Amino acid sequence: MSKIKVSAVSYTNTLPFLQGIKASPVMNRIDLSLDHPSMCARRVIDNEVDMGIIPVAALLDLSYYHIIGDYCIGADGEVDSVFIFSQKPINEIKSIRLDNQSRTSNGLAQILLKYYWKKDVDVLTEGEADAFVLIGDRTFGKKETIPYVYDLGFHWKEFTGLPFAFAVWVANKELPADFVVEFNQALADGISHPQDVIEGLPIYENFDYLSYLTEKLDFHLTPKKREAIQKYLELYQTL
Repeated sequence: MSKIKVSAVSYTNTLPFLQGIKASPVMNRIDLSLDHPSMCARRVIDNEVDMGIIPVAALLDLSYYHIIGDYCIGADGEVDSVFIFSQKPINEIKSIRLDNQSRTSNGLAQILLKYYWKKDVDVLTEGEADAFVLIGDRTFGKKETIPYVYDLGFHWKEFTGLPFAFAVWVANKELPADFVVEFNQALADGISHPQDVIEGLPIYENFDYLSYLTEKLDFHLTPKKREAIQKYLELYQTL
């Protein structure tokens, strides 16, 4: 049988999953590639791979999908890697530039601006703006360098009372049941000791990997996170 093609994100938040996968016999059954979130989504949507960890907004582009396993990239409040950075307070901004690496976080920023902050702003994909969305490792150490910083996981929780799932493991076709069980166990094993991935990572001033991986991120795809996904998708479609 040919190997199952899997696309994973190349960010620090996915390293606990990857350590579990690479230490598991399931590694022998997959062809693994690393991409940024929007590329993971495109490869799953275009059927270049059989499954991947994709931003939840991309679920709207799949005619068929199945969420694999019990784990996600999520947070119950502050996430510390998904932000709006701004030169002025949020109530004063008139424009925002999106991040080309994640549709979900861009959507989350726009949802919060519209429904939580009650702001109607110009949305740009390039050029100068009062504020900008930035996600992932590129945010590490930046909180102290920009005047106004808004953690989108925190403000989603303030807005809805719910945690958030930024990305989930999704297959675009039915996969063997034994593979799904084995893959899920590999994920579970990996997140059971997330601190083990820290050694050798780049050092950033004012950024704590241990806190990020063990306190900010919440890898469990709980019923509340599933509820959050549905609420997010409903709001996203109103933008």
